[in-house]
Amino acid sequence: MNDHRPRRSVLYMPSSNERALEKAKTIPCDALIFDLEDAVAPDAKETARANAAAAAGSGEYGHRELTIRCNGLDTPWGADDLAAAATSGAAAVVIPKVGSAAYLDEVTSRLDAAGAPGELTIWAMVETPTAILDIRSIAGHPRVNVLVIGTNDLAKELRTGSAPDRMPLVPHLATALLGAREAGIDILDGVYNDVRDPDGFLAEARQGQLLGFDGKTLVHPSQVEPANEVWAPSEDEIEYSRRVIAEFEAAESEGRGVLTVDGRMIENLHVDNARRVLAVADAIAALG
Repeated sequence: MNDHRPRRSVLYMPSSNERALEKAKTIPCDALIFDLEDAVAPDAKETARANAAAAAGSGEYGHRELTIRCNGLDTPWGADDLAAAATSGAAAVVIPKVGSAAYLDEVTSRLDAAGAPGELTIWAMVETPTAILDIRSIAGHPRVNVLVIGTNDLAKELRTGSAPDRMPLVPHLATALLGAREAGIDILDGVYNDVRDPDGFLAEARQGQLLGFDGKTLVHPSQVEPANEVWAPSEDEIEYSRRVIAEFEAAESEGRGVLTVDGRMIENLHVDNARRVLAVADAIAALG
């Protein structure tokens, strides 16, 4: 299901804040999450819902992938959020605290009943022990094409302490990554809360990229450019990938069974990796 669409930088936007929604049109993020949940006070929920639906259908956000984070179905607002998002023009609905495939089935039924097009997908938030333990069925749900790690809630539920290397969370992040990769879908790293600590953000982003995440959810526009840089293939990676593919194709045409590039033995898996690097680079370049 992974289509190599760039999701390096995915910025939460409180949909009750009309100035923030306007500013988001100029921020160079790959995707936006118009938030109706945590960032919106109860008395602003209905206004935020209307703003998010209008923004998603406005056509004024360029290449950015637009999503709406709904409130849970166990809240007074969740059902109406889904109904509004269904025909808003958003690419996906972001569903918090997903705990089972059965819950995703209920979300899907409500979206379909509200007239959602078939291409409207679900980004399932993984932020509880239950979700980690049921990750295969959540990631494998037919409507889900992205997992989103909710690191703040997950750490709270697990009662872990904070650490710069996120050591207490790494095993659970790895489990979620396994689920995403088995299902062939994207997975986004959680947010970094301290917007005054760019060095800390950069270190965590690099860790997330090394672990295998496809991008990072963000809480401030200042985090967009660093995330874009971390998750974009470097010029050296692009050049090396081109050489791997060229050498592989030459070896095939000449009937050579052994292939090396820069002294390294090259196998089919390395060629697959090289093709993925170039596909991601091309997708990023297409954003303009």
